Amino acid sequence: MASKEEIIAKAKASITEFDEDMAAEAANESLAAKIDPVEIIEHGYTAGMLEVGEQFEQGTLFLPHVLAAAEAMKAGVAVLTPEMERRKSKTAKLGTVVIGTIEGDIHSIGKDIVASMLNIAGFEVVDLGRDVAVKTFVEKTKELKPDVVASSALMTTTMINQIQIEEQLKEAGIRDKVKTMVGGAPCTQDWADKIGADIYGESATDAVTKVKATLKR
Repeated sequence: MASKEEIIAKAKASITEFDEDMAAEAANESLAAKIDPVEIIEHGYTAGMLEVGEQFEQGTLFLPHVLAAAEAMKAGVAVLTPEMERRKSKTAKLGTVVIGTIEGDIHSIGKDIVASMLNIAGFEVVDLGRDVAVKTFVEKTKELKPDVVASSALMTTTMINQIQIEEQLKEAGIRDKVKTMVGGAPCTQDWADKIGADIYGESATDAVTKVKATLKR
């Protein structure tokens, strides 16, 4: 049987090589070896996605590559999901998070990773998808009464819509009943402070850590 390090390396390679079969194979091997799914996702698939993302930003990979890598990750995570759900059912639910990629943005890889990591950590995650209108974020907040509303923006031209989420939640009279989180390539802690968001998630791991800490207060 392959070692834990070899299986994690295989999971990462499946993403950088855009290989869905290899991703599923690595996931099955990790389950047989009783490796924590969080480790495979974080150090394998997510590490691979970050590498692909960096190459995309540098212009050495293109959008079809990024989408193919995302499909490989989905294939791996799909194999791990039953085990993650089983583990989750044994732990108390930590809270509910509504998450989506902001209107005008069609890329959702970062958001998908954050959603997966929050789910694994024990949160109920409602994923609104990509190119989500601000009013949808507000409507879902009214309907579901989540603990956190998280929005991802991948471009400076779309991140301004994150201001609208803050404003429209205030107009609806529910801003003080929910925590807001922002993330995505152009977002920073300064941006979160400027618009009044409660949490800035620099990475998937950072987002999970901060959501947990914020809700414990």
